[in-house]
Amino acid sequence: MPTLRRVSTESQQPRMLLESMNPYESRRLTVEYDGETTAAYLHDETSTVAATWIASHVPAPASPDPGRIEAGQAPIMPSGHTKLPDGRPPIEPGALEPLWFEEGDGVAILENGKLLAVIPGWSDARRGMPGYCRDILGQTPFGWSLDDAMEGLGPRVDRARAYWQWRSDERSWGVFQQGVLGHLERLGPGGHYWDASMGKQPMAGISERPPDAERPYTVLSTVGMSCQRMPVVERLVQDPSSYARIELAMATTMAPAQAARVFLWLAAYPWRAVTWFGPGHSVRWYHEPATFPLGGGYEAVLLLDQPAGAAGLPGPDAPDLSGFSFGGDPVRWLWVVPITEEERLIAKEQGSASLISGLAAGHRSWVISE
Repeated sequence: MPTLRRVSTESQQPRMLLESMNPYESRRLTVEYDGETTAAYLHDETSTVAATWIASHVPAPASPDPGRIEAGQAPIMPSGHTKLPDGRPPIEPGALEPLWFEEGDGVAILENGKLLAVIPGWSDARRGMPGYCRDILGQTPFGWSLDDAMEGLGPRVDRARAYWQWRSDERSWGVFQQGVLGHLERLGPGGHYWDASMGKQPMAGISERPPDAERPYTVLSTVGMSCQRMPVVERLVQDPSSYARIELAMATTMAPAQAARVFLWLAAYPWRAVTWFGPGHSVRWYHEPATFPLGGGYEAVLLLDQPAGAAGLPGPDAPDLSGFSFGGDPVRWLWVVPITEEERLIAKEQGSASLISGLAAGHRSWVISE
């Protein structure tokens, strides 16, 4: 199925009307005008992820022009699929504004403050799923009707607007941060606190909860991952609210400052890689095994929401961190367990339950030691 993609020709160079990077620097929006059409494109680092037709500026033909499509140009929308068959004037410079979803994988485009188009996180050029535009009628390979999707997309856009308005308040992060730290008080008084975001979104910290009389190990927890929903969850999970917000935790007898370094890698990972973390997921270390912060020849981590017990690994019962919510969603804590690359491949090929059974048979505790 043909999809929109940007090309430059000698005869007609597209003019950029809007360019915007999402807050997590993992997706880039461009809106381009070539004299006859305007189209929006969502890019990752190397390619166009999704796109939608925005407008035609000449009279609509009865059917798409095969020549434009074969050249990779945005089509002039056929008359039966546009509200404006006579075309519309070019969009004024400065009239467009992006509104990114809090997950960062989707974006709405506003014209003079009014909703013009949406490229949600589930739009995918490879699967023939374009974005939505208000001037499209029905469904075409180049864009779908925004009017037909407003029941679902309207609240998403409103939520995105409210979210970023809240985040723009200089007090918002401190209020959220104190809420998570207060929730972690059930583990005892806090020790060290480290910044894990290095000045970039998503903001995140690492809280240390030292051992006490009942718990002979340190608990390290991220603080901030749940402040924004993870990307792609709604595309893959039937009930995204139950999985969209997480924090990561680790139980360890290692030096806390050393073990905490693993969160410098993991805390921003879902938003930078446009993915999500769920129970049973495994993540491969990005660098040489010798640099892995948890040592032991490990090269990856396994994430578990219930690390101990009948279906888990040997060791004491895990602290109960349930009960915290944000944005109307429950926050799930996932515990980090280091694994080898061979073990990660077992989880990938046979499922995480098979790996957990093997680790339990080998008496691998979920509490990380040196």
